[in-house]
This record gives sequence, C-alpha cells and structure tokens, in this order.
Amino acid sequence: MIPIPDRISRLLELAHNLWWSWHPEARDLFQTLDNPLWKSSGHNPVKQLQEMSPERLRQAAADPVFLRLHDSVLTAFDADTKGDDTWFHKTNSGLLRGPIAYFSMEFAIHNSLPIYAGGLGILAGDICKEASDLGLPLVGVGFMYPQGYFHQRITPDGWQKELYEQLNFDETPIEQLFLPGRNKLMVEVPVGDKRLYVSAWRVRIGRVNLYLLDTNVEENSLQDRLLSSRLYVADQETRLQQEIVLGVAGVKVLRALGINPEVWHANEGHPGFMMLERIREKLETGTPMAEAIGSVQANTVFTTHTPVPAGHDIFPAELVEKYFAASWQQLGIDRDQFLQLGRRDGKLDPTFNMTILALKMSNRRNGVSRLHGMVSRRMWHVLWPEASEESVPISHITNGIHLCTWVAPEMATLFKKYLGPEWLQKQDEEEIWAHVNEMPDEELWEVRNLLKHKLMAVIFNRFQRGWANGEMTADQVIATGALFHPDYLTLGFVRRFVEYKRPGLIFRDIQRLKRIITDPSRPVQIVFAGKSHPADTPAKHLLHQVYQLAGSRDFHGRIIFIEDYDMHMSRYLVSGVDVWLNTPRRLWEASGTSGMKASINGVPHLSVRDGWWHEGYKNTNGWAIGGDLEDRALEDEADSRALYRLLEEEIVPCFYDRDRAGVPHRWVQIVKEAIRTVAPLFCTRRMMKEYTNDMYMPAAASPRESIHVD
Repeated sequence: MIPIPDRISRLLELAHNLWWSWHPEARDLFQTLDNPLWKSSGHNPVKQLQEMSPERLRQAAADPVFLRLHDSVLTAFDADTKGDDTWFHKTNSGLLRGPIAYFSMEFAIHNSLPIYAGGLGILAGDICKEASDLGLPLVGVGFMYPQGYFHQRITPDGWQKELYEQLNFDETPIEQLFLPGRNKLMVEVPVGDKRLYVSAWRVRIGRVNLYLLDTNVEENSLQDRLLSSRLYVADQETRLQQEIVLGVAGVKVLRALGINPEVWHANEGHPGFMMLERIREKLETGTPMAEAIGSVQANTVFTTHTPVPAGHDIFPAELVEKYFAASWQQLGIDRDQFLQLGRRDGKLDPTFNMTILALKMSNRRNGVSRLHGMVSRRMWHVLWPEASEESVPISHITNGIHLCTWVAPEMATLFKKYLGPEWLQKQDEEEIWAHVNEMPDEELWEVRNLLKHKLMAVIFNRFQRGWANGEMTADQVIATGALFHPDYLTLGFVRRFVEYKRPGLIFRDIQRLKRIITDPSRPVQIVFAGKSHPADTPAKHLLHQVYQLAGSRDFHGRIIFIEDYDMHMSRYLVSGVDVWLNTPRRLWEASGTSGMKASINGVPHLSVRDGWWHEGYKNTNGWAIGGDLEDRALEDEADSRALYRLLEEEIVPCFYDRDRAGVPHRWVQIVKEAIRTVAPLFCTRRMMKEYTNDMYMPAAASPRESIHVD
C-alpha cells in the first residue's frame, strides 16, 4: 500500500467501510481523487488507493477544494457510523441487551465483493445498509466465497458459459479477524466424522459488521479448504456441509467475538442449523431439552422466500444421518426424533427439509409479501393441522429496497429539489411523495431521457470493448445492442433465467411480436439480462433460445441480451429502460424487488399480479396481466395475449403520444404515479421498521417458555 499523507490518511478507513457504496458524496470524493483509476478499479476505492501515485496523493492533501470535500464526507461518515441521532436510538434505546444476528447464505453490498447470486443476497445487503441508517444493532453472518458466483459469458452460438475468478483479498474491503494476541480467530465444527476449522473475515457496512466464514485454512484438507469457495454448488453433500458450517460455525464465531445476540434471524432455510447449535449450547449448561427448544424458538425469527416446493433445500435422510449421527446423541434424542425436526409428515418421509426445521424452531415467521404470506400459510398448513389456514402462524412483511443504493443520482437530485432536502429521512412517509406531482413534466422527462442515454452508453462501451478485444463476433455485437436506439420505447426483462419466470412468454406469437417491435413509426426494443444456474439445464436452453432470437435479423437488432448481469449493470438497467417487464407464473414469485427499483426511478412496472405487485398495482402506476389458471398452457396463452394487447393498445400509443416539444404527458403521469405509490411503501426504511416493531422487539421481550415440537 502506498503511504497516504497524514492529512488524508482516513481515506483508507473510509475505503474499508462500504458506507461509501451508498453515499454519493463519498463516491464523488474517490472519483475526484483520480477519476480514471476510480473507473478502472470498478469503483473499488481499496484497489484505487493501492494503485495511486504518491505524487497525486500529495497533491490532493494540499488541494483546498479536495480537502473541503474530504472533511465534509468524513464528518458525515462519523455522524452516520458513531452518532446516536438515529431512529432506533430515539425509539428503542436500551431495550436490547444484544444485537440482532442476521444469517444469510449470500450478501450483496457492492460489486467489489461478489459473494451474491441474486435477489436473496440483494435483500440481505439492503437490510444491512438500512440497519446502519436506522441505527439498528445488527450483525450479519454469511460465507466468504473467494470464487463467489460465476461470471457469465455467452458463446457465439448462444450458450451460457460459467467462469470463476479468484478474489484478490488485498483489493477487497474486508479484513481477517484476529483475537487478542494476534492469533487468527478459528473455530472448530464437527461435520460427520471429521472436524473442520473455520476462520472469519469482517466487512464493515456503516455501523453494521458482517462476518464471513472461511474454510480455506491450513488446518483443513484440500477438499475441505475448497468447501466455501463457491456459492450455491449443485452437489447436495457439499451444500449440506456448507449449511452446517454456516449455522454452527456462525454461532461459534459470534461467541468467540464476545457477541451474544438478543434476536436471531434466519434469511431462508439455509442457516437452520444455527438453531440446533443454540439448542446444543443450552443442553451443555444442563437446560432440559423442552426448555432449550422453547428458549431458542422464542427469540428466533425466520423469513421464507420460496413459494415453490422445489426451491427449498431438501436433503436425503441418509445424508443427514451421515453428518449428524453424533449430534442427536448430544441433543438427547434418537435418530427418528432428530429427522422429524425436518419432516413434513411422519417417519416414512425419506427427506430432511431445512425450511421445515426453521419453521419448527422459530416462533416468528414471515413471508415476503402479502400474497406470499397467504401462499406460505397454505403450503405449511400441514405443520399446524389443527389450525385454520388463516390462523397458521406465518405472517408477512413485504420486501423493500434501499433507496440510497438504487435511486439514480439524477433522480435523487430531482427528489431533493421538489420533495425537500430531508426527503431521504422521510422516505417512508407517503405525504412527502405527493410532491412528485409538482415536478414539471418537461424536467422529469429530460431526466428520464438522460438516464436512458447513460444506459445506451454503457451498452455501447461493453460491445465496443468486446469487439476490440476479439471476444465477440459481428453477430454478437448486434445481439448485444449495436443497433439500439435511445429514442425507442425500451422494455427490460432482467432477472434470473428460470422456467417459472417465463422469459420466453413474449415470444409466444413471433409474428405479432415482430409487428410490434418493427413498427416504423412506433418501434419497440427489449433488453434481456440474467443468469441461469449452472446445473439448471432447462433454464440454459431458455436463455439460448432468447439469445438466438436476439440475433435474428427479423427483429432489426431491437432485441438484445446483456451478459454477466451484476449490481453495477443493474443500476443502469433499472433506471434506463422505459418499462420493467415481469412474467412469472402466478403464486410462484414470493416478492421480487427489481420492479420496485425500476418504479422509484420512473420506470413503470408491467407484470403479472404476483409477489409485491399484487399489493403495489394501483391501476394508474403501471400495468398488470394474467389471472390464476390451473392449466399452464392456458395460462401462457392468456397471459401472452394480454401482454400483446397492452403493448399494442395502451403502452406503445401512450409512450409515443407527444406534444410539439416531444413530451409524452400521459406517459409522464404514469411515471409520477409509479414513483409516488411505490417509493414510501416498498423501501427498506418501512420494511426494517416493521421487522423491528413486529418481530425483533417482541422476540427480545418474549418469555423463554417451553413449547412442544413434534
């Protein structure tokens, strides 16, 4: 590391706290320091500072303009990370004896730390950021994946290729954890007939500390060192071992650090073994089994995200037996009693379900939208057969998005101008968003066009770089946006490629779609982006089909596919297209958050009324398609027809209905309604206040009573 002058030495501290990732003034500071390096580093200030010239650092330390910006950013940083002027301090100060421990298989904070795959990680990252903003005492626990999730490359014939890159720890805002005396923090975890050694790293996210577990230590075998190398491996045995480490080592690392959480929150079923480890701890102190279970249940929160049975982690009973034979002896129960903790039905069930384990071991359970709460109560009614479906103890807290992260800077400037300088502090108050209607149509439309041109510039730079480096054929250049036009109505279908999301629905009637897209007076474009899981062959075929159509001359180059979709590209897409398209099978999407990100940036949602859109759709803020048909073929046919009709009769005519100055006033009104209705109700500010008031504080205050579990 190049020595940094004392006057600006705290730049290193700031770079190692991802607080900068959602504060524009902090990003401006690093950009001002050296704009070319800021860009070439991938907006990663740790890497940027390592590559800075000593001369440039000395110049910055003597530049009064830079120093004023530096000092103002550090003042804000200290206030946000150390001050007590926070919502939680004002409303709940002194009511928690320990923090909330939030366990998740993945966390998406910034693209410089690629330990995420999709929506689950995005939500976890947004929760950490909002907890910091609110002053909520929360610690995160996850995995340090040195190879992360894969980078996606599309071959010339349209097939996904997965590439894994080793993370350079020295260029990443993380730090190895040590105990007093400079001994590396290490915990032991029994995994079947062996013991694994697990170290930990810390990521600072404002006030929040995220602890990432790592099995790549010398004390482990080569195979075990690779256990935590990649996210969401397909091999079930490796996956089970990862989840044992997440749950058991996660608890042990917190204990080794002297952190004793008051509330434990499992994000999906992956961390379910965290609950069994805490029961084991209590049994070691002499606590009776029933009392130990009741105590763990009382202060455990569980959030389920998956309404699709196949989406839950389910392991063969014999595999669980292989790794837990010693554990049920420690718990004082036999094999069948242990396996029953993860079973839906009786002893004949040959599987162990992590969601069922988490449901049984927690007293507070929630889905992630109103509709998903209903679906979850129906799905898991079998666990509470004596209750009515409506009284099954699974509530809902609808997901939200972290506005600071996802609002484009140009939109944030508009909000500050018309909603007031404190709009962020009041973001969950519906009243302030009424001022969106005070924005002149011309001004809002100008910003929308600017964001679209920024997206087009990013797309252009990508295919230009790929062409220049010899990584793309001429056909691939066309398929990735060479013929895209910033003035055409642009739809975005950007999400994980999987069958239930129906990426091919819009292609159901090719001739009708061609007429819509190639209309010479009212042309339409579609941007596709997203990854298929490496082991999901049907999804890979869907992606291949879409990519092949993107290269078809019949569509005039107006359908494109952007490879290697990540958080960085996501920010341009959710703000740069005109319409956000979403076509899941109804009741198959728990919530979804990408449409929220688009809506707050003035990109109306066109979606099946599933997940969050079931409660977010207001007739005037976007468009809804589809009913609830049992027959898939009938559902696909009905939904595709509704989609085409909306495009032909409502969306396309409205977008191209302009005044003499070129402003589509009817369209801009829909844009305003999308912002006004979505922002206050679907932000993490509202969501985390609900978690605090409805889940965390009641869990912290609940008596540790014995509760029977079959």
